[in-house]
Amino acid sequence: MSKFIFVTGGVVSSLGKGLASASIGKMLEARGLTTTTMKCDPYLNVDPGTMNPFQHGEVYVTDDGAETDLDLGHYERFTNAKVGKDSNITTGKVYYSVIAKERKGEYLGKTVQIIPHITDEIKNGIRKVAKERDVDVTIVEIGGTVGDIESLPFLEAIRQMRWELGTGYCIFIHLTLLPFIRSAGEHKTKPTQHSVGRLREIGITPDILLCRTEKTITKEQKEKIALFCSVDREAVIEAIDVKYIYEVPLHYQKQGLDDLILRKLNISRPEGDLHKWEDFVIKRLKSPKHEVKITVVGKYITLPDAYKSIYESLVHGGIANDARVVINKVDSEDLEKGNIAKILEGSDGILIPGGFGVRGIEGKIRAVEYARENKIPFFGICLGMQVATIEFARHVCGMKNANSKEFDPSTQYPVIDLLEEQKKVRNMGASMRLGAYACHVVKGTHSHKAYKKENIAERHRHRYEFNNHFRKDLEKKGVVFAGIHQERNLVEIIELKDHPWFVACQFHPEFKSKPDKAHPLFQDFIAASLAQRSK
Repeated sequence: MSKFIFVTGGVVSSLGKGLASASIGKMLEARGLTTTTMKCDPYLNVDPGTMNPFQHGEVYVTDDGAETDLDLGHYERFTNAKVGKDSNITTGKVYYSVIAKERKGEYLGKTVQIIPHITDEIKNGIRKVAKERDVDVTIVEIGGTVGDIESLPFLEAIRQMRWELGTGYCIFIHLTLLPFIRSAGEHKTKPTQHSVGRLREIGITPDILLCRTEKTITKEQKEKIALFCSVDREAVIEAIDVKYIYEVPLHYQKQGLDDLILRKLNISRPEGDLHKWEDFVIKRLKSPKHEVKITVVGKYITLPDAYKSIYESLVHGGIANDARVVINKVDSEDLEKGNIAKILEGSDGILIPGGFGVRGIEGKIRAVEYARENKIPFFGICLGMQVATIEFARHVCGMKNANSKEFDPSTQYPVIDLLEEQKKVRNMGASMRLGAYACHVVKGTHSHKAYKKENIAERHRHRYEFNNHFRKDLEKKGVVFAGIHQERNLVEIIELKDHPWFVACQFHPEFKSKPDKAHPLFQDFIAASLAQRSK
């Protein structure tokens, strides 16, 4: 039977529970254990698929087509665990299921209540993931902060699981803020004490505390926290700010967090080895031989989490090429009227990520034109491929005002059109083309050189697609259709013949990249950008 680690957070949000959970998974895998990680989100949306990127950040997509929280991206980047539809439970999903059961009469006339029905649904969801993944340890991150009203059913559910499973099968790890007050010149432990106090009020006593801090914690401060929070001295772990997120597992391991977890779970395993991770990832991050400047032209630039996987994948591509990637973030609206040559000057490569809606589109099209005409390596992803198609149709094929039907339903040249099955869709949630689909890569292309194979599978999240009616017209002018979903003859990758590196794909390669195994397209894009820099 799987054992469980529940990770909670207090004081403020954005302390890094997702990174902590992923790092714990990495350490346990280094000890020879199999793990899976899941996230419980307290919001009422069934999934984040219809949420504004400025509110939620990136929507991460799994192989099986689930739209999930971005923390699941951290889980897959750090560990070998596979996540799917059941790995992200929301309050909306829980209530949706319970109400559906009530309508069917499955509760046999009983009054449906938060306890036991909602909490039972949460527990069943957690146990289902543990059973189906068949792992040694299941790590469960509880979203939100202690004290939030909406988080209470999840906290009650894991309290009950601790009681049901017993000592040695379940532990609680609490991530809390330890602020350093500069005027006083010291850390303040009260926020941590109050956070743990709130947890204990609802029946949860943490086994381990991760104290997020910007300054090193003294032995005396650790003892004070241990005393007032009723935890062992060795269970107060420093979670200090680091320059690179991939340092976090190493920092925890040096403090013996993995040994502590195994003891509390009554698991015996040999010492963990993260030397390969440290040698390949960290050393190349800190002391690379090269440097490259990549400009990302996006619609949601002001919120870093909106393109989280994109930024991390660029870093991975840099690691693979022993290069530091300097990311220049440009809002596409600034390119609509601004001096584009001045704004994009010095770019070794230009990347346009995914997105929805007409805002900023003309700025993206100008960026594509700049990259194409100046022979700068270009990487378009999802919407990035669509605007690349529009730009080529307008400026090379002479299709004046060519567009996507998403932006101009009456365009004379709809080079991007709604997928056939999408024309009948009325409900927006979970109705896009989602998840992994097969793609055949044409030999002799940049994409084939990167992948080194003809048959791949990549994850999708879109409603609009390249319009095959215009395929021959673009092909005559120099577009190479480098990747095709053969079952339905859908264009997945386009390239340009007379360009050193111009690749645009309909899918999202950033969802399958890892720091120690960069995605082939990101690795090749950074290599091409380095070659551009050397010129």
